[in-house]
Amino acid sequence: MVQADRLYVGWRYAQVHPDPGPPPSAPEPVRAEGGRAAYATSRELSAEHLAGRPLRIAAAGGGAFAALIMLCAVFGALPWAFAGAGLVACAVVLAITGTPLWRSQQHARARAEAEAVLAEQERVARERERLAVVRAHEDARKDWERKRSAYEEQREWYPVAVPNGVDRVDVVGGTLAGWTAAVTTMGAARLAVGARVTVIDLSEGAVARDLLGVAAQRGDDPLVWVLPGDLPRLDATRGLGPEALADVLSLVVSAGEQEGGTQDLSFDNSILERIIEVLGPGATIPRITAALRVLAQVGDPRDDLRRGLLTDDELARVASLFGRDATDRIVVRRAWALEAQLRKLERLATEPVHLPPSRLHVISMDRRAGVLTNRVLGTYVTTALTHRVREAPPSGRWDHTLFLCGAEKLRGDVLDRLIDACEATGTGLVLMYRSIAPHVRERLGRRGHAAVGFMRLGNTADARVAAEHIGAGPPLLVAEITDALGENLRDTADGYASTVAFARRRGDDLNDPVWTPLPEPAADDSVLVEQISTATSWGQSLLGTPEGKQSHRELVVEPGQLQELPPTAMIFTHAGAAGRRTLLVDANPGIITLPTAHTMEFEEYLREQQALPEEERRPLPEAETGAAAEAERPSRGGERPSHEGERSHEGERSLPADDEPPPPLAAPVNETGLPRVREALAELSASERLPRQARGRHAQTSGQWRIVPPLRSTGRHAADDD
Repeated sequence: MVQADRLYVGWRYAQVHPDPGPPPSAPEPVRAEGGRAAYATSRELSAEHLAGRPLRIAAAGGGAFAALIMLCAVFGALPWAFAGAGLVACAVVLAITGTPLWRSQQHARARAEAEAVLAEQERVARERERLAVVRAHEDARKDWERKRSAYEEQREWYPVAVPNGVDRVDVVGGTLAGWTAAVTTMGAARLAVGARVTVIDLSEGAVARDLLGVAAQRGDDPLVWVLPGDLPRLDATRGLGPEALADVLSLVVSAGEQEGGTQDLSFDNSILERIIEVLGPGATIPRITAALRVLAQVGDPRDDLRRGLLTDDELARVASLFGRDATDRIVVRRAWALEAQLRKLERLATEPVHLPPSRLHVISMDRRAGVLTNRVLGTYVTTALTHRVREAPPSGRWDHTLFLCGAEKLRGDVLDRLIDACEATGTGLVLMYRSIAPHVRERLGRRGHAAVGFMRLGNTADARVAAEHIGAGPPLLVAEITDALGENLRDTADGYASTVAFARRRGDDLNDPVWTPLPEPAADDSVLVEQISTATSWGQSLLGTPEGKQSHRELVVEPGQLQELPPTAMIFTHAGAAGRRTLLVDANPGIITLPTAHTMEFEEYLREQQALPEEERRPLPEAETGAAAEAERPSRGGERPSHEGERSHEGERSLPADDEPPPPLAAPVNETGLPRVREALAELSASERLPRQARGRHAQTSGQWRIVPPLRSTGRHAADDD
C-alpha cells in the first residue's frame, strides 16, 4: 500500500483458491466375480453329468451283459456261437453309448479350459481396474493436497485502490466509527508515502483522531485546530487578494441562507470589495466588521475609532460609499447581515503563532459551539482553502489529499468551487456525507471524475437512492471478520486536543524555533503495519476474531441490506471503460496487520500469477465473476472412474483393450491354449450330433458356449427336472 500515486479505500475479501472440501475417500474395493462364475460352471457340469447318466447306465449294462455271456460260454452254459452273437450285440451297444460319453467328456474338458482362460482374463481385468482406481485415487489425493495447500497458504485480503483517472471519492452514509476507519485507512497510506493530508472535520465526531496517532507515531507532528477556540491562531486568508478575500467572506455570509439565486451573493461581494478597497492592505476581519457596522448604522462608530479599528478618514469614506438613498434601501439590510455573520470571525488571526512543518493538518469544529457558528466557520475554512488550492501549482496525483467530513452541511456552490479547484490542480478530494440531501444527490459521483463509496445508510430514502445508484449486479461477499467486528464496534464521544493552542506567538523576543525534519517516506508496508498496530486500537480489535480461514456470506444490494451494513463495510463503485465496477470493501485499517493481508491488488495478483513460469504458477480458477473468483472443485472421492474393462451391467463382460499394457503386478495370461480352445468351441458349434433345439435354446448364455447333451423324448433334459 506504499505507492505514491494511489489512494487505498479499504480491503477486498476474495479467495483465489476456493476450499477444496474434504479429502477424497478411499476407493471401494473391486468386487471379485470369479466365485459366482466358478459356481455357474460347476452347476453346468453337474447338470451335464446328470444328463449323461442314462448313457452311462446303458454302457455299464452292456458291459455287464457281455461279461455274463463270456462266463456262461466259458462254463459251457451257452454255446459259443450264441455267445459270439451276444458279444457282438453288446459291442454295438457299447459303441452307441460310449461315443457320446467320450465326446461329452472331451467337450467338458474344453469347457473347463475355456472357463479357466476366461477366469484368468477376468482376474487380469479386475487387477487392472483395481490399479486404475488406486492410481486415480492417488492422483485425486495429490490434486486435493495441492489445492488444499494453495487454499491454506493464500491471502484473503487485497487492498482496493482508486482507479486511474479518478481524483475524487464521495463517501455516503456511515457511522462515526466507520468514518474513523475510512479516514485512517486512506490517510495513513498517504502519510506513509510522504504526501500531504488535510482534514476538515465538520462532523463534530473527531473522525481523524486515529490518523493523528499514526502521524505522531511516525514522527510527523500533526497540526490540529479546534474552532472556534483556535480562531486567533488560524489565518487561512492571509495573503489573499482583495477580490479573493471578498469572495470568501461573501460565501461565509451565505452559509446561513437558503441556496438559490446569486443576487444577494453579488450584492455582498460588491459591498465587501468596496470596503476592502477603502481599508487597504491592512484589512482584517475586525476592521471589516467595523466598517460594516458603519454602513448598517449599528452602534456608535466612535467606539471603533477609540479601539483603532477605523480612522476618521476611513470612517468618512465608508459612510459615503453608496450614498444616503442607497444606504436606506439595500445596503443597510445587507451590511447588517454581513456584520451579523462575520462578527463570529472577529478573533481570527489575532494571535499568530509559529507552527512546525507537518504533513497532516486537521481543522475541526467544537460540538459545544452553536450549530450556526460551526456552519459559518466550516464555510470559511472550506472557501479559504479552496482559494489556497486554486493558487497552488499543479501537483502529482494525490500528492495533496483533502478530506471534507460532513460535507452535506455546506451549500452546493461551496462544494462546486472546491471540486473544481481540486480537479484543476490535481488535488485529491474525499467528500464524506452523512446523508443524501437534495444538493448532495445532484453531485453524487456526477461532477468530475469520481468514485462513490456507500456505507451504512441511516434511513430508507437514502438507502433507496443508494440502491438505484449502485444498480443490480451479482451478490457481494461480506467476510466473517467484517460482521464480527461490527457487532462490538461503538462510536466514541472523544474529541480533538488542539496542538496549536500552546504554540509560540510570533513577535516574541525568543529566537526562532528549530524544527525536527519531516520523516522520510516509508520503504515498504511493514512501517505502516507497525504504526497501525501500535498507534491505534484497530489492530487490537482483531485479536478476538476467529482464527484460520474466514467464512463469508452474500449480500444483495437492496435498501434493507444497505441499512444493515457492518460499520466498516463500504460498497465501492465507479464507472470505467469496461462498465461499472462494484466491490464490497472493508475500511478497517487493522486488516493490514493480519497475516492473510496482501500487498497488491487482486487483479495485479492474478496478472502476476499468469506471468510466472508454468512450474512456479499456482493453480488459478478457471472462471471469475465480478470482485470474487470461483474455482472448479474436484470430484469427491469414492466414485469409481470409468475404465476400459469395467463391467457395464451384469451378464456382460468387456475385456481390456488390447493396446493397453498390463500392469506390472498382474499375472500374465497363458496364450498358448487359446487357439486350441477356440477350435474346440468352433467344432462344438458346428457339430450335427447336437439337436438343433438344444443349439437354438441354450446355444449361448452370458456370451459363452455351453455343452448340452441330447434331449429326452419329452423334449426336456434330465437336469431340468431338478
